[in-house]
Amino acid sequence: MLKRSIRKYEMVLLMINGVIGAGIFGLPSKAFRETGSWSLVAFLVCAIAVYFIILCFAEVSSRFDKTGGPYVYALEAFGPLPAFVTGWLLLLSRFLTYAALINLLVTYLTVFNHWFGTDQGRVITITGLTLMFGLINHVGIRNTTSVNNFLAVGKMTALIIFILAGLFFINPDYFPASPPPSFTTFSATVLVLMFSFGGFESVLVNSGEVQNPGKTLPFALLVAPLIIATTYLLIQFVCIETLPDLATSEKPLAEAAEKFMGRGGAIFIAIGALLSIAGTLNAIMLVGSRLPYAFSQEGQFPGVFSFVHPRYHTPTWSLLLFLVVTIIVSLYNTFIDAATISAITRVMIYAIVCIALIRLRRRSTTEAVFRVRYGNVVAVIGFILTIWLLSGSPLNKMRDVIISVAVGIVIYFFVRRKK
Repeated sequence: MLKRSIRKYEMVLLMINGVIGAGIFGLPSKAFRETGSWSLVAFLVCAIAVYFIILCFAEVSSRFDKTGGPYVYALEAFGPLPAFVTGWLLLLSRFLTYAALINLLVTYLTVFNHWFGTDQGRVITITGLTLMFGLINHVGIRNTTSVNNFLAVGKMTALIIFILAGLFFINPDYFPASPPPSFTTFSATVLVLMFSFGGFESVLVNSGEVQNPGKTLPFALLVAPLIIATTYLLIQFVCIETLPDLATSEKPLAEAAEKFMGRGGAIFIAIGALLSIAGTLNAIMLVGSRLPYAFSQEGQFPGVFSFVHPRYHTPTWSLLLFLVVTIIVSLYNTFIDAATISAITRVMIYAIVCIALIRLRRRSTTEAVFRVRYGNVVAVIGFILTIWLLSGSPLNKMRDVIISVAVGIVIYFFVRRKK
């Protein structure tokens, strides 16, 4: 049985770590390239859309204390097959998010040595770090949360210093009077930014290891996103006002810091980026390794993945499966490709949970500890926002997601038939 070791404020830090990762260190330039100064509006719109969705998650999550997160919510609301599809989408998003983050981590490591940018350096770095995070997660949840707490504080310290220092060096001449982007371009940009705001849904997978989850999860869901959204908006503003070449930058925060803090500032921010990305990778490994375990607990994956190590109380074979697949996916994807597909899978999960809120209010036998005022209206608004975001998806990336879901459904029926 998994051990309940994650406390209230550790959950807030875990959520911050799960959301603030490589996205904010790589996407400011992408957003600015597409929408110019309107990128600030894109960040704000994305934050508002996410908060509507988070309100749905806060109520739904307060009904459950089992490991599995959105997978368990869909199982209760819609039944086995929709639940498996939800869990499969969540698992795909974890693989792809990990791939995107670790590839950007390698990019930031080139600040210290260009060897990391070589094919050999990339393969060795990705493989070695993934094995390290796998080991940390295997030896116990307390070790994982301790590492997470350290990395969360480290990353927030670096970002706060970047913001405070940057505000003293803003140059209004760098703030262009950009024309409003087209609706399609703006929608596509907000969708990609969902990558930098997403991740909170996956942290909920660890509900079975959280103390008093009915109160702890809604608290973390409501507090962490406010901190994250404020941080993102200030970072984007500083980047626009201090880095004239923002649109073409691969390491926007490090290059902006070099402009107003010199080479030492670039190195400092690169270290902060490494802490940030490492913290998110650690959180993803913690969450993703529990999904095959959750599937197995519900009889939708082979029983071997239900095995929990007798000493460390961690799902050994579930962790090993996640570790191997993440290495493969990471080596064969780039940051932007993985980020875009991950954003699509996340938005699909958000749509499912918004509808689940309405469904659970009507049929669930478990009372919600946290209840959203006008919850049905909030859920409908959240669902409409997800449809809008998906409308901006590139067709080839949407095709890849549909194919991946089809593969998952084949696995579902294969396991069901074997049983």
